[in-house]
Amino acid sequence: MYIKRNIESVLDQRAKTSRCILVTGARQVGKSTLLKTLYPNVRYVTFDDKLLLNAAIEDPKLFLKNLPKPSIIDEVQYASELFPYIKIECDKSDMYENYYLTGSQQMRLMSKVQESLAGRISILELQNLSLRELHGINFNRHFVPTEEYFSQREKELKPYDDLWQTIHRGMYPEMHVTKRDWRDFYSSYVRTYLERDIKEEIDIKDTLAFTRFLSAVAARTAQMLNYSSIAQEVGVTQATIKNWISVLERTGIIFILQPYYSSHLTRAIKTPKLYFRDTGLACYLSKWNNAEALAESAAAGNMFETFVISEILKSFSNEGSDYSFNVFYYRGKDKKRTRENGETYDEESEIDLIIEENGILYPVEIKKSASPNKAMASAFDVLDRDIDKKRGTGAIVCLYDNKIYLSDNLVVLPIEYI
Repeated sequence: MYIKRNIESVLDQRAKTSRCILVTGARQVGKSTLLKTLYPNVRYVTFDDKLLLNAAIEDPKLFLKNLPKPSIIDEVQYASELFPYIKIECDKSDMYENYYLTGSQQMRLMSKVQESLAGRISILELQNLSLRELHGINFNRHFVPTEEYFSQREKELKPYDDLWQTIHRGMYPEMHVTKRDWRDFYSSYVRTYLERDIKEEIDIKDTLAFTRFLSAVAARTAQMLNYSSIAQEVGVTQATIKNWISVLERTGIIFILQPYYSSHLTRAIKTPKLYFRDTGLACYLSKWNNAEALAESAAAGNMFETFVISEILKSFSNEGSDYSFNVFYYRGKDKKRTRENGETYDEESEIDLIIEENGILYPVEIKKSASPNKAMASAFDVLDRDIDKKRGTGAIVCLYDNKIYLSDNLVVLPIEYI
């Protein structure tokens, strides 16, 4: 069974105007399946075949000579020697759709691609299934809380039933097209990840320490990134933790959300936040073995926030947009509180997500509550101090079942609007 991916139309359009296409994304998100489904008559080669991999590394020119155009080359990062010769092949004629490439190690792959194929390649990021894809919703615009977005989104609203089951199960395609056991899938995923992707990136002498690290990071999803705290728990140095965090980011396991600050927000904290890309994997690593226990736990709020952030990022990448410079969070010591004795003290305020678009800042608060109120968005006012930007409509994304305005510039949104 194949679940239609929203990125398909973008991929097909880009292919018609690009010499080469690269689809990036973490292991098992469906890159190969997507390309083989869209282009069933195109030659497919994978570097899981060691014979082909050796041929590509030892004589990349001859390897490409033996491939027809177009061809799909899977996990191309294992044979980066091909890139200069792909460039030569792409420059031989005005033909488009020469090669469809896929790759898992995103950042390392990007540097190689930009060196060799700048101006010749179109890059798309495929993430795990989105709620829209899972429910057959064809709407494919990135989330932003505006009236225009709401009016278009409301044409294809569907209820998202069993949400906590979905959060716990995760959004890897195999978990929704087969009856694969949850624990079996994620244990195999972690083992493969350690044996393949991690060994490509770093030499880990203590795999048990790295496994402890994965669990420690999963337990901190939706929290500020504290290298010292993780290092103390895992029993390695901060330098090692920084290196390992970088590996998780490069291989698409986590997303680092950067803080928003400007010269007008002098009390902003500049520490980023860490999010797992998939809540199912985060649940497995942090030992939440069923959805019911998760929903009632102290971790539920962070896991819900992680899930919503992930869905919003997918809404950007599925339409072919780069979200890197559009999404932030805010935390700062901006509020002053007065004690009974007349003394004042600073209190931190936080905005879970800020979407910046066309010079407008759209603040978003993410709550698992079904009883939203204006106090949840009290931190949004801090953005008015940034006189270089305009504050747009703010949103509280939560488990309430209707869209409702709490004021002219504050709206409550059920998760179905993402």
